[in-house]
Amino acid sequence: MHIALVTPYLPAARNGNAHTAVRWARFLRAAGHRVDLALEWDGAPADAMVALHARRSAASIRRFAARHPGRPLVVVLTGTDLYRDICTDAEAQASLALAHRLVVLQERGLDELAPEQGAKARVIYQSAPRLKPRSRPVQHFEVCVVAHLREEKDPFRAAYATARLPPASRIRVRHLGEALSPEMAAEARRCAAAYPRWHWLGGLGHGAARQRIARSHLMVNSSRMEGGAHVILEAVTAGVPVLASRIPGNEGMLGLDYAGYFPLGDEGALAQLMRRAEVDAAFYGGLMRQCAARSPLFEPARERAAVQDLIIEASRQT
Repeated sequence: MHIALVTPYLPAARNGNAHTAVRWARFLRAAGHRVDLALEWDGAPADAMVALHARRSAASIRRFAARHPGRPLVVVLTGTDLYRDICTDAEAQASLALAHRLVVLQERGLDELAPEQGAKARVIYQSAPRLKPRSRPVQHFEVCVVAHLREEKDPFRAAYATARLPPASRIRVRHLGEALSPEMAAEARRCAAAYPRWHWLGGLGHGAARQRIARSHLMVNSSRMEGGAHVILEAVTAGVPVLASRIPGNEGMLGLDYAGYFPLGDEGALAQLMRRAEVDAAFYGGLMRQCAARSPLFEPARERAAVQDLIIEASRQT
């Protein structure tokens, strides 16, 4: 089958959507499909379409559905789709209606869909290969944040939290991610000057970022909205526990009963959790065990089988 895979971000973007697109293209090619990866559909012949992002890919979705109404059309919903756009944006809503199959990237994503949408939705967790344990700093308790600097990520919450730590703490926060606006870059420079425990490393390649995660004691994900945070699964598959904002997208990745949540935007609560993870071995060990219990969800073989089965299912029922 010839599949058009449309994504708002190509690999150079180094974000979760780009990683998903590349990985899904690889899985589909391994099943014998021909896959064209592009920012938008140019009308070239295709037997099926897989589109990441209901709003950003809406034009491609609309054109493909009009030209090939009987051919499989799969729409993968991102965090901004689920938790913002499908509530208010007419183009995103139209994409949901046109799709033969919808995909959410964590189990709580289904909660955002109407019954008729949920009936054609599937949960497919993203994946990453497991990393062997890496040596970690002894002098510091290393905390990493991996997120481009944009509003949806609440990117400076860990920086603000460092001001709430006691002087005896050995915590050092390393933030990986590019500033996506001059305002975000200015705030990063201010934080670097104001909070000596916080260090902004800028953007790194995917492999280098994974190695940085693996050498950390802890990861923080402070996002306001997530479709299924890639950085969470990359931490879990590297044996690194996570502290996360209590939002549906993070709960769908780590489970409702996970002990490492803090209220969204609450740097005081985040600082308390960071400090507890640093000094309370029982608490830290509990986070490790809970993350390990979720790790089978993020196995590449599981995601590969689900993606390949999705195309077969959509083809049979269109």
